[in-house]
Parts: sequence; structure tokens; C-alpha cells
Amino acid sequence: MVKVRLETMNERRVVITGMGCITPLGNDLSTTWEALKAGRSGIARITQLDPEPFDCKIAGEVKNFEPDGYFRVPKDARRSDRFVQFAVAAAKMVVDDSGLDVSLIDPRRFGVMVGSGIGGLATLEREHQVYLTKGPKRVSPFTIPMMISNIASGIISMELGLNGPNMAIVTACATSNHNIGEAWRIIKFGDADGFICGGAEASILPMGLSGFANMKALSVRNDEPARASRPFDKNRDGFIMGEGAGIILLEELEHAKKRGAKIYAELIGYGMSADAYHLSAPSPDGSGPAYAIRMALRHGKQNPEDVDYLNAHATSTGLGDIAESKAIRLAFGDYVKNGLMVSSTKSMTGHMLGAAGGVELIASIMAINDGIVPPTINVDDQDPDCDLDCVPNVAREVPVKIAISNSFGFGGHNASVLVRKFE
Repeated sequence: MVKVRLETMNERRVVITGMGCITPLGNDLSTTWEALKAGRSGIARITQLDPEPFDCKIAGEVKNFEPDGYFRVPKDARRSDRFVQFAVAAAKMVVDDSGLDVSLIDPRRFGVMVGSGIGGLATLEREHQVYLTKGPKRVSPFTIPMMISNIASGIISMELGLNGPNMAIVTACATSNHNIGEAWRIIKFGDADGFICGGAEASILPMGLSGFANMKALSVRNDEPARASRPFDKNRDGFIMGEGAGIILLEELEHAKKRGAKIYAELIGYGMSADAYHLSAPSPDGSGPAYAIRMALRHGKQNPEDVDYLNAHATSTGLGDIAESKAIRLAFGDYVKNGLMVSSTKSMTGHMLGAAGGVELIASIMAINDGIVPPTINVDDQDPDCDLDCVPNVAREVPVKIAISNSFGFGGHNASVLVRKFE
């Protein structure tokens, strides 16, 4: 009889071996990272539609993006919503970056978990207009598969031939972190050797702009687009919508080593919680996010003072930035004033919603690799209720061994992901 050795979750280590992103700062990882280090804003007046009717006329748009070359069959790009185009493009970048030869792996052992907070809003708006003007018979038969939030994961699996676990968690702006964290858990459990995971979003559209604006969630600093997203600043007046995708390849360590993969970092912890408080407002005491942070630290077997850098959710809203600051103080205690660096890259990208966590985890991993913490720009008068070392305005060259990235979503969803320099 053959004896089978069952691995425990703690024995399987998970590393990041590929990264890809499309953001308002650039259509690849290197361009995006250079802009983040330089403190450049990707926010400008909206060009995808006429912004005049809207209170907020600025956003972080992806620029000069051509999707056709990322699909095996170019017409499939035209049958995909913009958020799916971003997701497929970023996923292909991940594969190229990782050096993964899909023909040499067991496709049943590699999965996809790429979510979207809103999904195919462009498709829904367009086809609803067709229905109103031309009737039900003229609505595209592709409407439903183009707009559903899980379709990015499905199409990526088809494009790459990956037959492993495939799903899409949708938790608003915590979407990417939940997909990455649960993919990590599945690999740890032994049900997969790798995952393409993260999030994508494309909601800079009439309904997106109207809905967020009427909640009084968006900035109206239309005359200063590059200075409008200002997390932790006393004069912040709301967030700026962004779009794009942030996707990584998680891989079991021994599998990655066997194929000679480069390793960016190790994912060592993941925490999640619920505020159970309000539809859109964070719990004011910060206890929900603090619990998620502590869970991630516990999984990673790290003390608060072991963390060098925290990429904050910090969207530039009045309530949100203060609540997260409280959460960070609850989780890290006095270390907040004695070494923890906290920055919000949303000051440059805007809020990419379901894609935010993926891009921000990538920024955290690059901070570890390059020893550079990206800044929070537009901090002219820091809010005393956000009394953190927010790396104001200028990047900081400093060794980073361990970083954590926070993402929180409407509905009270909280998720934190902890990464460490690979050793």
C-alpha cells in the first residue's frame, strides 16, 4: 500500500511570482510603479463621456488602452465589458511576468479568482438604452454574460486553459483582497498550486458618477484634478473614481521553486471581518478593520512592530479616513507613533473600487522589492484625527521587510493581506 503524506495548511507556503496591472497611472506594472514613486497623479477631467451634467467631473481614467491584442480572438474583446478587458490584459501580463508556461503545468491545479465590485455597468447602461429605444428584441444576447461580475474569472480561465478552482468574490471595494486571500487559503489547504487572482473595475459611467455623487461621496474639486484625492488631509471632500485592474499570481513555494520562478514576496497572512454597522459608512470606532488586521498578523505569526509599511484603504472621505486611523491605532498601539509608515496610493490613482486592493497590494510588494514607500500626495494640512506617519507628498527610501494592505467595502466588508520579503 502506498502511504500518502497529508500536508497541513501551515506546511504549504505561498509566494507571489507574477504581477500585472492597468491603472490611471499606466497600462503596465513598471509605468504605474514609476508614477507612484514619483508622486504623480493620474486624475484628470473625464473624457469617456461629457462630464458637464455631473457634480464630479474628474476621475482616474485608464488611457490609451487597446484590448484586442490581449485576446486570442480579437472579436472576443469586443464581446467583453471594459472591466473584463482590463482583467484579461492584466492576467496575461501576470503570466508573462511570471514566466509560467501553462502547457507545462497541471491545469486542474491552477485556478482563477478575479472579482469586480460592480461588474459590467457599461454593458448594462448600453443595453438598457437599447431596450428603451428599440425594444426587447434588440437587446444583445451577450448582455448577461458580459455584465455579470464573475465573468472575468471565467474568461481568463478560457483564455489560459486553466481548469482549477474558479470563482469571483464580490465585496465592493474589498473585492480584490478577498479574492487574493481566499486563493491563498485554497493553496494552503492543498486544493491548488497556483491562482491568478485580484480584481478589475470600469465604472466611470453616468450611473456610477450619479450614484456616488448623490451619496455625497465624491470630491467636487473639479478645478484641481491632480489635487482632489487627498487622504488624511483636513480639507478632503470625497473620493475620486478610478478604473483598471490589479492581478497577481499566487503559487505554492515548492511548485514555484521547481520551475525556477522569480519570487517577489511571500503572502503570510490574511484577515477579514464585518462592521455590521451601516450600508456605506464605516463603524466609527474602527473595531472591524482592526480585527481583520490582527487576524492577518496572527496568521503570519507577526507582532505589530514587525510591520514596516501599511498601504491604507484611505479613500479621502471624511468619515472613512478617521475610522481607518482609529483601526490602525487599535491594531498597532503605540507603534503607530514609533515606526509604522502608512500611505494611501489612492491619492494618485483615485479609488479603483473592486480593483483597488489588487493594485495596492502590488504597490506594497514593490515597496518590499525596491525599498521605497510610495507617498500620500496632497497632504497640505494633515487632519489631527488621522495622526499617522502618512509619508506625506514624497516617497521614502527605506528597507521594507513586511507590509500589509487594507481594503474595506460598502456593507462593512474588511480585508487585510500581509506580505513579507521572501527569505
